[in-house]
Amino acid sequence: MRRQHRTKIVATLGPATASTEKIAELFDAGVDVFRLNFSHGSQDDHKANYEIIRELEYETGRPIAVLMDLQGPKLRIGAFADGAVKLTEGAPFRLDRDEAEGDQTRVCLPHPEIYQAIEPGTNLLLDDGRIRLKVEECDKDFAQCSVVIGGELSDRKGVNVPGVVLPLSPLTRKDQDDLRFGLDLGVDWVGLSFVQRPEDIAEARKLITTRAAICAKLEKPAAIERLEEIIELSDAVMVARGDLGVEMPPEDVPVLQKRIIRACRQTGKPVIVATQMLESMIDAPTPTRAEASDVATAVYDGADAVMLSAETAAGKYPVEAASMMNRIIERVERAPNYRRMIDADELEPEATAADAISAAARQVAHTLSATAIVTFTTSGSTTLRAARERPEVPIIGLTPNVKTARRLSVVWGVHTVHSSDARDFQDMVTKASHFAVADGFAQESDRIIITAGVPFGTPGATNVLRVTRVEVD
Repeated sequence: MRRQHRTKIVATLGPATASTEKIAELFDAGVDVFRLNFSHGSQDDHKANYEIIRELEYETGRPIAVLMDLQGPKLRIGAFADGAVKLTEGAPFRLDRDEAEGDQTRVCLPHPEIYQAIEPGTNLLLDDGRIRLKVEECDKDFAQCSVVIGGELSDRKGVNVPGVVLPLSPLTRKDQDDLRFGLDLGVDWVGLSFVQRPEDIAEARKLITTRAAICAKLEKPAAIERLEEIIELSDAVMVARGDLGVEMPPEDVPVLQKRIIRACRQTGKPVIVATQMLESMIDAPTPTRAEASDVATAVYDGADAVMLSAETAAGKYPVEAASMMNRIIERVERAPNYRRMIDADELEPEATAADAISAAARQVAHTLSATAIVTFTTSGSTTLRAARERPEVPIIGLTPNVKTARRLSVVWGVHTVHSSDARDFQDMVTKASHFAVADGFAQESDRIIITAGVPFGTPGATNVLRVTRVEVD
């Protein structure tokens, strides 16, 4: 099955889509990657959805990626004795480690790491920034604050500490348990929440090893300060605009989004743009014009994928949201100015054989009006370098490794195929021709461009470019 879009779609599963029928409908609507959000639902729920995805993969013959998204060290207040309270501007309010239910004057904040990091004058944001507190006095067990921006505050709302690097491990006990569970299931990607520094990636890598790829979620300003280092250690990056937009001025987020996408493209790492992309479709059958433009901007910027969250997890119109995102992507990618904008941001290849061949493949495909670039890859690196070039024609990624095939499902412009490796050059041409025709990318006598590493099966050894005409058996 050939997709028409180059920019991939990630959809979050939840109560609205936890069935064989809905997951199949999402896939048919254009979804390439399914996200299991471990902030919600039980492990049994996620296992059931995972098994449905793998059955769908078997039925369709198309590799499908599964992204498990860990909750991470999300900071939350405790509960209130009599329900929500009203905080008034200028009033005192205390956060402490007392587990007793709160009231209008105090509430439990059971995170000692916060008290270690804050000082008088520190701003605390509650409930996604709707309420702002200023620390007046603090110790290891409490923070006496004044209310800067008031409002209604209810149980278990999140807390953000902008501008402060918190001494938190990226993996809580819950995350470690979920991670073991997800890796045993066989997930392809692990979303690492609230990454602050490169060391967070290194810590997670020790546990994950090569069992899954790591997607660093950029939600903290501290991560931006060490952006290049984090990208280098990650396999992919997610622009998680929710928490990022809470801790930073809203006007900074679009600029950061472009910066992150550019940095990821420079290194050839996939980048996903997420959060509130079609938010209104949680309750409405159509998006706002601003939301459609938001998705389009990510596509124009060259993001590898865009993500739906609550729209497909808990919304009233999950399939419609996926279909709408697919239509926006396809419409933008057909626009005359799309190619001009992608080409205007052309990247210089690195001084490696893989990049030289990938850049040449892009140019040769254009000059000869080829219909596809076919990459033979074991680890995925050959295909990733080809995608970095953002060629005009689709990329068919052939790999004997099913894990690689699934992981590449998130990469811009790549149609992945799980296939045995080529034995020799003739077998390489035969396989490339077969899948180009079978999956609707070429017809007999069309030109295709092939890149591979010789000896075949050697990871990271891209050293061959072949121009051939399609041969049909």
